Amino acid sequence: MQMEKGSLSIESENMFPIIKKWLYSDHDIFVRELVSNGCDAITKLKKLEVMGEYDFPEDYKASIQVEVSPEHKTLSFTDTGIGMTEAEVKEYINQVAFSGATDFLEKYKDKTNEDQIIGHFGLGFYSAFMVADKVTIDTLSWQKDAAPVHWESEGGINFEMSDGDKKEVGTKITLYLSEDSVEFANEYRIKEIIEKYCSFMPVNIYLSKEGAEQEYETIDAADIREDDVVVEKFTEEAKTEEKENENGEKETVEISPAKEKAKINKRPVSLSDTTPLWMKHPNECTDEEYKSFYRKVFNDYKEPLFWIHLNMDYPFNLKGILYFPKVNTQYDNLEGVIKLYNNQVFIADNIKEVIPEFLMLLKGVIDCPDLPLNVSRSALQNDGFVKKISDYITKKVADKLSGMYKVDRENYEKYWDDISPFIKFGCLKDQKFQEKMKEFIIFKNLDDKYITLPEYVENMKGKEDSEQPEVVDAEDVAKEEAGEETAGKEEEPTTVYYVTDIQQQGQYINLFKEQGMDALILAHTIDQPFITQLEQSEDVKVHFQRIDSDLSDSMKEEGDEETLKKQTETLGDVFKKALGKDQLEVQVQNLKNENISSMITLSEETRRMQDMMKMYSAGGMGMDTSMFGGGETLILNANNALVKYILDNTEGEHVDMFCKQLYDLAMLANKPLSAEEMTQFVARSNEIMLLLTQEQSL
Repeated sequence: MQMEKGSLSIESENMFPIIKKWLYSDHDIFVRELVSNGCDAITKLKKLEVMGEYDFPEDYKASIQVEVSPEHKTLSFTDTGIGMTEAEVKEYINQVAFSGATDFLEKYKDKTNEDQIIGHFGLGFYSAFMVADKVTIDTLSWQKDAAPVHWESEGGINFEMSDGDKKEVGTKITLYLSEDSVEFANEYRIKEIIEKYCSFMPVNIYLSKEGAEQEYETIDAADIREDDVVVEKFTEEAKTEEKENENGEKETVEISPAKEKAKINKRPVSLSDTTPLWMKHPNECTDEEYKSFYRKVFNDYKEPLFWIHLNMDYPFNLKGILYFPKVNTQYDNLEGVIKLYNNQVFIADNIKEVIPEFLMLLKGVIDCPDLPLNVSRSALQNDGFVKKISDYITKKVADKLSGMYKVDRENYEKYWDDISPFIKFGCLKDQKFQEKMKEFIIFKNLDDKYITLPEYVENMKGKEDSEQPEVVDAEDVAKEEAGEETAGKEEEPTTVYYVTDIQQQGQYINLFKEQGMDALILAHTIDQPFITQLEQSEDVKVHFQRIDSDLSDSMKEEGDEETLKKQTETLGDVFKKALGKDQLEVQVQNLKNENISSMITLSEETRRMQDMMKMYSAGGMGMDTSMFGGGETLILNANNALVKYILDNTEGEHVDMFCKQLYDLAMLANKPLSAEEMTQFVARSNEIMLLLTQEQSL
């Protein structure tokens, strides 16, 4: 076979089914594409005007008019843009994937830039055939002496061109909707789509219904504009009110003077905010504007805590606003919405390639004209450039937070409970973010004060040093005398105590406070993986331990070890028998607070393993959560009168009931009882109170 060269050919019969069914994932995307094309046409005409190649008519208004006709099952898009000549229709419409925007930019590359041009692929127009059996184009070019052109096609395969009758420069595209797409002839449905994709396009977008009755509004005559259609002018009579004067007499007082009014045709209201807040410089925006924009875009009645305004021109063009929402961490889902725009055209929500995963917990908008979009403009191409954008956003957020910590610590602390889940999640997911934020992570302690982890460690070490006499390590002394260094000795991690539920662990908190000890409040679910990360850090050597995992020596009195051992054996047997728990570990201690009868401790390692099993089980992985069940230790206070009673009356009539009650009381301070356990606890409590009443009546 001889070598052969040639060009690949694409048959429209084969291409159109692909465009109609698979190019665009969302059925309503055609609205965005056609409106975007209209925006581009207007942008091009404006650029020609700036370059001195075109003069706008005196009454020129840049706009896109969308009209629905339920009766005729049509939908039209009319722009006041650049229009097309017959040759341009042949070039840009009759040739699939040949972009007029690209051609325009190439022709005027020395006089303009592409920042404001939306389309580049030349496929958007054909999305009309996703919903229409027939599409027509009526267009008139800006060029002098250009003739209007009419173009129509059924199915997008064959077309007809003829002389048109359009009088104004611009283009009108009419869609004759297919039977399965007549929903798009409904004005409320189209309004919904325009607001979804086109709310912030740089051109005013108006929606109307063919044959709709004229609506009117009343304005002050002084506010009449040149383009208003005045139906009538009239005088509104003055408004009066009967009031009592100083003498107690009633008189008629004018409260509003007579006004000249005008009834006019209702002014059209644009569905597009052409200058969204993110396009402005931060110095030009007020707090109320930021809050109003937040309510409008995200339909959130709660005010955001604060926001970050992104405004960057180099090395890439990126603008946007990120809001830290007010979140009830107990009830609200930590799931935000980051809307991605390209030249004010909505692309998608939460595109993970651009937005760091942890920032998807926030709410906001990001507009980047430099984004490398795919052909459908609904997703991104894999590009190293995208990673740079993501890194920049991460840096800006970290800079904002660290700056607030340094110059506005009061507000930083005020917001901390709300923003800490975002920050901690960011530290877990992004190493660079963690490095930037590690010095600005704060914790609330038992006194409701905010401190950093190094501050907590320093406080704990100070208390330990003041309470304990200095101990001299003989081995270290010997090494020093021999001239050897002891600096290489590995530092022991500092134990950091923490609380997950202030109410439930209140008994342990009181014990801590009585001994002048402190703990950190870590009540959010993200705190468990976060403390694991902190324990692995080289910056501060720490080990986290929940306050109910063990008893500190400072909470106990010294006692005879042999006596405590005998008491532990005696009460251990009694409680195991009463509870039916042969594997239960029981310890008797002399607690300083004699009002405490019993406590439950569970080792930190066992608790974390249990939590991990629960997490895996909740994730549908079918893990056996009972694998690491139990493991708790029942602490009995030998200084408590009730414990003493049981110790002295091991064979007493009600000892079993008292043992069960003490055990449940200890468990209640550790974790919630099951439904069955709570039922038994309540019944037992009633029985104990009944015994007390019977005793008093004797």
